[in-house]
Amino acid sequence: MTTDAPTPPRDLLSSPFAGGFATDPGFDFDVRLAIGHSVHGGGDPGEILAAAGPVGAGDTAGWFSAWRDLGERVLDEADDAAATGHHATAAARHLRAANYLGFAVSAAAALPDGDTLLTTFRTHRRAWDAFVDGCGHPVARITVPHGGQPLPGALFLPVGAGPHRTLVLNNGSDEAISRLWTDLGRPALARGWAVFVFDGPGQQSQLFEHGVPFRPDWEAVLAPVVDALVARDDVDEARLAVWGVSQAGYWVPRALTVEQRFAAAVVDPGVVDVSTSWFAHLPRELVDLLDGGDPDAFDEYLRQGLTPDSPEAAMMRFRARPYGVGESFGAAFRAVRAYRLSQEQAADIRTPLLITDPDGEQFWPGQSAALAAMTPEVSALERFTAAEGGAMHCEPLARLRVAETVLDWLDDTVG
Repeated sequence: MTTDAPTPPRDLLSSPFAGGFATDPGFDFDVRLAIGHSVHGGGDPGEILAAAGPVGAGDTAGWFSAWRDLGERVLDEADDAAATGHHATAAARHLRAANYLGFAVSAAAALPDGDTLLTTFRTHRRAWDAFVDGCGHPVARITVPHGGQPLPGALFLPVGAGPHRTLVLNNGSDEAISRLWTDLGRPALARGWAVFVFDGPGQQSQLFEHGVPFRPDWEAVLAPVVDALVARDDVDEARLAVWGVSQAGYWVPRALTVEQRFAAAVVDPGVVDVSTSWFAHLPRELVDLLDGGDPDAFDEYLRQGLTPDSPEAAMMRFRARPYGVGESFGAAFRAVRAYRLSQEQAADIRTPLLITDPDGEQFWPGQSAALAAMTPEVSALERFTAAEGGAMHCEPLARLRVAETVLDWLDDTVG
């Protein structure tokens, strides 16, 4: 969900997608995401379009500056509102600032200065933490044990006595946690769900602050999350659900093959093989070189086509970094192949599973239907179409429709 987003099929650029919001496909996708999150308070379309409009295609430094400057301006306004006692305004602005700075973090990945990314991330996280502290809901900070580096999380609690039905929001590969909240957290809380958000291995603070990489066996992540939640008196252990966005469309089903304490699960979209988004545009001779067991030659071949300080090289390093393989692109391509759900594993899923399936899925086309076919006894496929504005990866311009559909299904399934 950054500047390397593939161009959607031309038929999806017809109404209501005519023209787009930016000439660069990746920039355009970011704007769609930002506008979509506005329906739950994660942005304001006017300030988004005003900031993004002047940036030309391929201007990654300008794209970063546009989001950073917008985020920092709104963060300053939020701090001013808090200082003058306007706490509702402060919380709203802190959330928007966190989202804008989250886009700046993704844009910083394509810059040659690696220090910029960490600095921007810490500013983003300051805005998010200020929102959590001032959001007006009870929030419990929870640390989930996970090896040598615990996972930080926040449990938002609804009004009223518990124990509460609880929805775990599982992030994807690079989304800001504030955007995760405005995807589904806020509307779920409004319906009386407790909502838990956290950073898993390779995600956000775990990657940028501690260097903890992804892992394919996500049951080792969600099992301790469930343990931490069910140990609380305010969580109803019989009414736990989980929702996974983007690459978590693989992680959540993988975890469900072992961790079966969830009463329901949703993935947006379904993913059975993460590696296809990496290999889809790789020349056959490069795949053969990689399969031949010569990662050094593979890396050298890629470097010949990538200027070391180019945005493309920086983005490749950013994509490889969460897999914990150092600077070797070949090692990253091999590592991502482990993120694959087999039919044998899928047969162990017992949890009711809703799978979104948008028109024009850019990253994992056809995999939602494939996951549904692998889990026919427990899964339901929910189509989102271009005609209703629900096209493209994670339905960026249909977040109200998606939230309504998903939460209705969870209400019916969990109770």
